[in-house]
Amino acid sequence: MPSFDIVNQVDMQEIDNAVNNVVKEVATRYDFRGVTTEITLNKKDKNIHVVTGDEMKIKAIREMLISHFVRRKVDPKCLQFKDFEPTSMGQLKQDIAIEEGISKETAQKIVKLIKDMKLKKIQPAIQDDQVRVTAKQIDDLQAVIQMLNEQELDVALQYVNMKR
Repeated sequence: MPSFDIVNQVDMQEIDNAVNNVVKEVATRYDFRGVTTEITLNKKDKNIHVVTGDEMKIKAIREMLISHFVRRKVDPKCLQFKDFEPTSMGQLKQDIAIEEGISKETAQKIVKLIKDMKLKKIQPAIQDDQVRVTAKQIDDLQAVIQMLNEQELDVALQYVNMKR
């Protein structure tokens, strides 16, 4: 029976490239002159750490990160911006988590959306941080993918392991 998996994965190399491009852009921008700005990516913890002068600069870095993620074809929905807080040096810091995997609540929402389609012989199943969808016909699977792409979910979805 044909099947595919619905996952939320990010390419850490592309994220590294996007962060490096933001660092280069900050170094050349006029509004960041004379302000110590630090942007670091921790690949192991999947976290971006930003330290800069004020709230306006943090918002500018946020916009730059989102635009560079889009250019690198990484969905910015994977970024979870935490609140910024002051440092001892009079600057502001912010941590940005990179989310991977589908949470239980989102997986249940996806399963409910698929079942609400009322197509025959489609079976969605939650497996850890992904959802496997099986059907009798590949056309039904393509209809599920199209329906999920039209939904406004809070995670970026990829469809992998399509088997006939």
